[in-house]
Amino acid sequence: MRGWWQDLTDLVLPAECGGCGRPRTVLCQECRAALSGAVPRRVRPVPEPPGLPAVRAAAPYGDEVRAVLLAHKERGALTLTGALGAALAGAVRAGLPAAGRTGGRAGGPVLLVPVPSARRAVRARGHDPVRRIALAAAGELRRGGTPARVVAVLRQRRAVADQSGLDWRRRLDNLAGALEVTAGGARLLGGGRLVLVDDLITTGASLTEAARAVREALVRDGRRTVVYAHATREEMGERMAGSTGGTVIRAAVIAAPPDSFEKNRN
Repeated sequence: MRGWWQDLTDLVLPAECGGCGRPRTVLCQECRAALSGAVPRRVRPVPEPPGLPAVRAAAPYGDEVRAVLLAHKERGALTLTGALGAALAGAVRAGLPAAGRTGGRAGGPVLLVPVPSARRAVRARGHDPVRRIALAAAGELRRGGTPARVVAVLRQRRAVADQSGLDWRRRLDNLAGALEVTAGGARLLGGGRLVLVDDLITTGASLTEAARAVREALVRDGRRTVVYAHATREEMGERMAGSTGGTVIRAAVIAAPPDSFEKNRN
């Protein structure tokens, strides 16, 4: 686990770029551009899991972006949190209706719901990277005029296997039913625009399970309808939500595999 002296060292000693290793900079201009220099876009894994909400990603998961995410997550390079939060905020903003991208309050504040890490992983790393990035993203959104806050209401209710060696189908099976909304958490999700957030999407299994848990909690809480902004039917989903008082569940991530970005589809 990280000690306070390690956090202090990160702040006062010369650093190296989290993406390429260039000395005396936390994140060089080239790696910062790779992380958040492009317009966030819609991503869809293949195959796309049923129930996966519409996902926006800030950057392709390439060498520099991968290095930055791993440095923050696994090596505790907390000075990268601001840049990662800014990238995530851009993806969140890109998925909002037009009225919500310019500071409008249509639909209430943006509620960022981080996908939770396993407790053992949080203990080993000394921090919860997705929650930390979500807090930075909420701050970035507020500075841009969009009201936003983090609502960390998801938790794991059972242990899951390491996802790294599993294919898409086994990942879905591994995570099915693994998450739940904390007691009373559904009430915290009212009156806002819900955006599930994670650092990375690969198969979409984690976000699909998070969406299921949130949806079921909202239904139990008496919400009339929950509408997924799914595939190419997002505008229809927005109209249905407006007419029924339902909730649209969206998602945003920092990075996704290059071949999952829609513009690369044939």
